[in-house]
Amino acid sequence: MDPRAVRSRARALAAARDLLVEQGWAGVTHVAVAERSGVGRTTLYRHWPDTPALVRATLAHHIAVAHTEPTGDLRGDLLRELAASRAMLHEPTTDRAIRVVVERAAVDATYAEMKDALYRAGTRVLRGIVDTGKERGELPPRLDTDLAVDQLVGPLFFRRLLAGEHIPDGYVPEVVDAFLRAHKKKERAHR
Repeated sequence: MDPRAVRSRARALAAARDLLVEQGWAGVTHVAVAERSGVGRTTLYRHWPDTPALVRATLAHHIAVAHTEPTGDLRGDLLRELAASRAMLHEPTTDRAIRVVVERAAVDATYAEMKDALYRAGTRVLRGIVDTGKERGELPPRLDTDLAVDQLVGPLFFRRLLAGEHIPDGYVPEVVDAFLRAHKKKERAHR
């Protein structure tokens, strides 16, 4: 891809992210992003034909940047990836966007598709960590990956988005260690 196009795309996504934080969903328009980023509206419409596509790309980029790189250490990888999720949940962009996407997904198929795509993107690395742990015998081979993701990320989303509480520093290690203890006990019981 042309380096100028990469820079323009990055400027546009950064502007959309800033507008989302400052003004909420309604502030993210092609006109506002063009004014803020200096990228022409024609270019914006070519890449993102409507506002949901622009917001989805903004959030997908935000999620991709936040992911960690697994090292092969199961506990350490889980801790790092969940710590990244914790940090995102405390960012105004992510917090506001998740709430709006979930709310609108119930009544708008475009947002329902966006919610599903963001969920897949947001859990991709965690799924890989769990699957690798199963392959190496560190987690039970029969462990359902979807259930594992729910058990690991669910408490963070519940605490932050439903309870409206801050996720304290020690919370992620408690969640990871409880998950590992529970699944190591199950594995021993099956032997």
